[in-house]
Amino acid sequence: MNFIFSKALLLKEISVAQEIINTKNPVSIISNVLLATDENKLIIKATDLKINFETSIPVNVIEHGVATIHCDKFASILNSIPDGDTEFEQNDINITIKPISKKIKFDLKCLNSENFPEIYTEDKCQYFDIPLKSFRQMITETSFAVSDDETKYFLNGVLLEKKENSLVMVGTDGRRLAYIKKDMETPIPDFKSSIIHPKILNLIVKRTTDEGPISIGINEKSIYFKFGMYKLSSLLIEGQYPNYEKVIPENNEYSFQVDKNDLYEALKRVSLLVEQKSRRIFLEVNPGNLIVQSETKDVGGAKEEIPCYYEGEPNVIAVNSKHLEEPLKFMTEERVKISFSDGMKAMILSPEPASDYFHVMMPMQKD
Repeated sequence: MNFIFSKALLLKEISVAQEIINTKNPVSIISNVLLATDENKLIIKATDLKINFETSIPVNVIEHGVATIHCDKFASILNSIPDGDTEFEQNDINITIKPISKKIKFDLKCLNSENFPEIYTEDKCQYFDIPLKSFRQMITETSFAVSDDETKYFLNGVLLEKKENSLVMVGTDGRRLAYIKKDMETPIPDFKSSIIHPKILNLIVKRTTDEGPISIGINEKSIYFKFGMYKLSSLLIEGQYPNYEKVIPENNEYSFQVDKNDLYEALKRVSLLVEQKSRRIFLEVNPGNLIVQSETKDVGGAKEEIPCYYEGEPNVIAVNSKHLEEPLKFMTEERVKISFSDGMKAMILSPEPASDYFHVMMPMQKD
C-alpha cells in the first residue's frame, strides 16, 4: 500500500477518529484506524465497538491496499510534520511516513487489518432527511441534560421519537428535562423510540455546519447518520425510557419574564458562592425585579438584582443553578419566561415568545 496525501486534510479526519476511540492500548485493534484506498481516495474508519466512523479524502494512490495504524501515534506524527504532501507506504506490518519536502521519516508497526471489526451494516434501515440546522439545535437543546449516573443507563442517552410527522428529542437526568419538537416538511418513516449515546450526537454538532441535510436511519439496535463525506453509526442504548410527558406541568399559576443575558450573567456570578454539592440558588421574584441569591454556611453568599416583568405576589424559588444556567447557554432568544406554582411542583423555562422547545426543572427545598 502506497499513497501520497495532504497532511492537513488527513489530520482533520484523524482528529475525528481520536474522539471516537477510547483506548490507547497499542496492541488493541480498536486503538487503530483502518485506512483503505479506493480509486483515488482514502477511506478512514474508526470504532469503539459502540460508535463507528467512516469518511474519505482524495489522495494520490501509487499502490492500493489496506492497513491499520495506531490512531494516537499517527495523530502525533501528523501534528509534528510540516504542512504539505506526505507519503504513506506499507510493507507487510511496517509503515513508513515521509513528508515530501523534508528529510524526515517515521517507521511504525501495524496490526493485521483482517482483525479490524466490521463497523457498518444497515440492515432493515430506511433513511429520512432533516436539515442540519434543525438537528443541531435539537441536540444542543437536549444532550446536556442526560444523566451521568451509570446505574440509570436508560437516562444516559437522548430519546428520539416520532410524533405524527414531527421529531421529538428529550434529555433528562430525573431532576430536569429538556424537550424539543421539530415539524418535518417531508414524510418520516416509522421507527421505534430510540435512546442515543450523547457522544455521537455531540460529535455531529462539532463536525457539521448549519448547511445542508443529514440523513438518519434507525433499525432495532442501531442508528445511522450520513452527512457530507461522513458516515456515523452507533448502537442504541437498551432500556425503557420513562414517561417524560407525566412530569411536564400543564398549568403553572405564575410566570415572570427576564432578559436572557441578564439572567445568565447573574447566575454565573452568583454561582461562584454556592454549596458545591447542592448548587442551590434562590430566585426572589417581585413586580419589577428579580433577585438572584446564593448562600453558603462557611464561605458567604452573593446577590444580584435584575429587571423582570411579573404580576403577582412576591415569591421565592430555590433551584439548582446548573439546571437553570445550562439551558440558557444554548437559547438564542433575547427573553425567557419562567413559569412556576407554589410548593414543589415542576417549573418551566422557555423562550419568549414561545418556540418549539422548553426545559423543565424541579425546585429545591428552601430550608
